[in-house]
Amino acid sequence: MSGAGANVCNRVSLASALTVLQERAQRGATRENRGMHVRYSVLPGFGPTLGLTLTWLSLIVLLPLAALAIHAAGLGWSGFWHEVLTPRVLAAFRVSFTTAFAAALINLVFGLLVAWVLVRYRFPGQRLVDALVDLPFALPTAVAGIALSSLYATNGWIGAILAGWGIKVAFTPLGIVMALTFVGLPFVVRTVEPVLQDLPAEEEEAAMSLGASRWQTFSRVILPALAPALLTGFALAFARGLGEYGSVIFIAGNMPGISEIVPLLIIIKLEQFNYHGATAIGTMMLMLSFVLLLVINLLQSWMRTRHHAQ
Repeated sequence: MSGAGANVCNRVSLASALTVLQERAQRGATRENRGMHVRYSVLPGFGPTLGLTLTWLSLIVLLPLAALAIHAAGLGWSGFWHEVLTPRVLAAFRVSFTTAFAAALINLVFGLLVAWVLVRYRFPGQRLVDALVDLPFALPTAVAGIALSSLYATNGWIGAILAGWGIKVAFTPLGIVMALTFVGLPFVVRTVEPVLQDLPAEEEEAAMSLGASRWQTFSRVILPALAPALLTGFALAFARGLGEYGSVIFIAGNMPGISEIVPLLIIIKLEQFNYHGATAIGTMMLMLSFVLLLVINLLQSWMRTRHHAQ
């Protein structure tokens, strides 16, 4: 083929490519005008990916939760409230929510401290400390419960020292808080850590140069930027604490009304073949957890919007 013919073919190919791009841009603009914000990618189109996403979420999340609610509905309203409003069930809800909330608050403070040290400082053994943070993810929760109960029992290494001060940890609600703090710490650390890495140290230096104290720098410069991530980590740790079972049963003592948690009570109902009672308690736990997480997410969204507006 001559040089002139090759140039003509190249121009035709380029014109065709430009035409295709213009058509795609027009279709994208039309979809945006209709309220559909779609981006082209190497993955299949919007329709197939959305269908696969909804199907997968339905199989993994929605269908089991729907089955739980339908089974609990077989009790009727009177039977449902009769199961969930007994003194033992109410005490279990109180223990589960208060201990999970206390553990999440502890992790909120110390998780921020651990993330700050890992991001802002370099020290010998840093990689080992960083790996230890993820240990609760890999360690079986039953093993964690046995280890904690051995340490904090009255004849354990730490429990014996605390017993001399009149503090009993194992087989009390305080032991539950310790177990939930152990399993929930990585959620706060790993949520806050990337935000801290993206937070420039120059902002702190600028605040200090303008005469701000350390507390003013933390409360007015650092904390507003970290607040959404902190709240996310708190929500994750709190949700994990509500559903935790393996690490708690070994250190809680499992005394009804004192240190019995909701997941254990559900297991007891199932062992007694009271399936309706177990599903009723599980449904109530699901509804309360959903409401609390919804409130936390709305608060997180409000804080993020307020921070960007400032």
